[in-house]
Amino acid sequence: MRIYDIISKKRHGLSLSKEEIEFAVNGYVRGDIPDYQMSALLMAICINSMNEEETAILTKTMMNSGDVLDLSRFSNLTVDKHSTGGVGDKTTLIVAPIAASLGCKVAKMSGRGLGFTGGTVDKLEAISGYNTSLSVEDFFSQVEKIGIAVIGQTGNLAPADKKIYALRDVTATIDSVPLIASSIMSKKLAAGSSSIVLDVKCGSGAFMKDRAGAISLAEAMVKIGRSFGRRVRAVITNMDAPLGVCVGNSLEICEAVDVLKGRGDKKLTSLCLTLAANMVSLSFDIPYEEAYKKAVLSLESGKAFEKMLEWVSYQGGDVRPIKDTSLLPLAKHKVEVKSDFDGYVCRIDAEKIGLASMSLGAGRAKKDDKIDFGAGIVLKVGVSDKVSRGDVLAVAYASDKSLFDGAEKLIKEAFTFSDKKPEEKELILDTIS
Repeated sequence: MRIYDIISKKRHGLSLSKEEIEFAVNGYVRGDIPDYQMSALLMAICINSMNEEETAILTKTMMNSGDVLDLSRFSNLTVDKHSTGGVGDKTTLIVAPIAASLGCKVAKMSGRGLGFTGGTVDKLEAISGYNTSLSVEDFFSQVEKIGIAVIGQTGNLAPADKKIYALRDVTATIDSVPLIASSIMSKKLAAGSSSIVLDVKCGSGAFMKDRAGAISLAEAMVKIGRSFGRRVRAVITNMDAPLGVCVGNSLEICEAVDVLKGRGDKKLTSLCLTLAANMVSLSFDIPYEEAYKKAVLSLESGKAFEKMLEWVSYQGGDVRPIKDTSLLPLAKHKVEVKSDFDGYVCRIDAEKIGLASMSLGAGRAKKDDKIDFGAGIVLKVGVSDKVSRGDVLAVAYASDKSLFDGAEKLIKEAFTFSDKKPEEKELILDTIS
């Protein structure tokens, strides 16, 4: 078998066999196949796509390239939640303790942020002492004791995906539903949970810019999960505007705590209840409506917030800033970004807000960039709000005053105004099950 022939076959739009896909992926991971040939194959896949069988084989090959966690000791109660990225997406911080407080086993591995999409691990590391690198034994032990543990991804979880993704990132081969779906699901399946809830974002602040693309990706991932015997459900959500009002690591911890205390942004709260209810519904095989009522009760009773305190404490985190969020790190400089227009806010471009937050130090342009936990943006108005010239649109935080000029320009550009009050867009657009 030759990689040349495999590239040629896919370039002509033909389906690849199990043996051919395994030969290509495993050979590349071993170093037998050079970057330029793997790049050619990825480009051929981007242009001619893959069918469901090919996508499932690619997923399984990448999943089996490293460690595969065995969570069978927890029966069928293990559940994972994955978001395809977004601006201000702090849902894991909220849905994980809700689901765990209701008996789910949330054994979750999360990633770091790159670019304008923040990573859950970065947000958790804003909490002093929080350990994102538990051993597998301690990870399992914590899930056994309190039903929840959230750590960074292990170095040997789907290493084939890590190597292939790095190549896709620099060869314009990111934009392919089979490649995206297999990348995400290879890691989720390797992480071992019986049930998986997918939060698939679409809009300006997401990778999938339109609803049709998001649905196509969601359907592909659900089919992959089902083919491996997992219970999978995908929720399509709007990311045209940032999620909630805070963008930045410490700021998003603050907002997550507000939601868990019952005083958070209504749309963010609604989305988190939806995701948590789906997690509970799949784990216990109960109707979604019944699970939703349980999630609401967990939030209203304070049970979910108590679970967050227990979770953070077990992983070495200082719970004092969770009880009093004013103790979380906050950048020492701030600037109010004021409106130059009168009218109704008809759009807040999530991507521009994310880029502004990154430029303030809250995100990474490169993998080795250092995060400023206290940097970020707090939005003071939302879509459909009426503003006058001089009103504060947002407050930006940074440790270096020189960063404000570029960020302030991006924040202002993110806001679009109209004379008439616009209709608010739905946050939850569809469910694929």
